[in-house]
Amino acid sequence: MTVTLHICTTCRMGQPIAEDEARPGARLLAALEQAGAPEGVRIVPVECLSACDHGCNIALTGPGRWSYVYRGMDPDTHVADILAGAAAYAATADGLVPWRDRPVIFRKQSLARIPPMES
Repeated sequence: MTVTLHICTTCRMGQPIAEDEARPGARLLAALEQAGAPEGVRIVPVECLSACDHGCNIALTGPGRWSYVYRGMDPDTHVADILAGAAAYAATADGLVPWRDRPVIFRKQSLARIPPMES
């Protein structure tokens, strides 16, 4: 079953960004798309995850799974870890990746964990 990695494209990482400059969130999306999604993961841009003070922000969701919002992702250094974390998430049935199997940035940068929606 496919899970979704949402990338906030409006994130500024708390910095002023010129109108003609790519925002860090958009740069993160481009870097993740260039690297390629792991099997069972689709990458989807979103305009805001409402965690502006903590950007760059991402979210992982999937049917019947716990969802997560992660903050402080850096488009220049965290791409490989984000994709590894998304692959580990996709490999679970419930979205609960064992603590030791999570990339360090996912252990330290979790902003929210949301229960699965009831059917």
